[in-house]
Amino acid sequence: MTESAHTITSKQFHREAGVSDWRVVSSGAQAVFRASSLRHAGSLVDPISAAAEEHGILPDIDVRPEAVVVRVPPWAAGGIPAAAPRFAAAVSEAAGRLGLRADSAAIQSVSVYIAQHSQADVRPFFLAALGYAPVGETDAIDALRIAPDLAFNPLTPDEPKRGRTHFDVFVPASEAQARVDAALAAGGRLVDDSQAPAYWTLASPDNHGVDIASWIDTDG
Repeated sequence: MTESAHTITSKQFHREAGVSDWRVVSSGAQAVFRASSLRHAGSLVDPISAAAEEHGILPDIDVRPEAVVVRVPPWAAGGIPAAAPRFAAAVSEAAGRLGLRADSAAIQSVSVYIAQHSQADVRPFFLAALGYAPVGETDAIDALRIAPDLAFNPLTPDEPKRGRTHFDVFVPASEAQARVDAALAAGGRLVDDSQAPAYWTLASPDNHGVDIASWIDTDG
């Protein structure tokens, strides 16, 4: 078994040296590095690839003119690979040399939670309609990990022919309260803060549900 096949918790990840640019959200350990141009952003790709090969990590890299987003997706390893902190530190060091600025406030991932009653199995429909791949018994992901992932949960109360969908927005723990405050200032309504600071449940002005969640960043 390779070292990267072992997994660590978010707390263990954050305790390692050189990972201050990184946070853990539902799509894995993630960093955002601001760039001045597409060429500037692209200059980080080779160092990321070299670090990935050295540490046995299979990262996702999203290159845009304004930033590079780097993720260590949890799906293949079943969590955060033990080698992820050393990979992350190497990427951050390379970004610093190249003049790309880390922006942890820009880190986030979005999940769509679909509630279904006990006599319905709607996951096959969404897999087919969206072209997603199944993960475990209840989840689904875009095969290229670009679009939001899906989770299918029991509906409470269990009412036939009544679905319900809400968004989970995973953000760094240091940014969660500011995100909640911004959503409330934009017309949102606080539904439940009994689990804060793990997550807050908000509603839009027309009563769509959104959870602002930070618990993954501090889990374990």
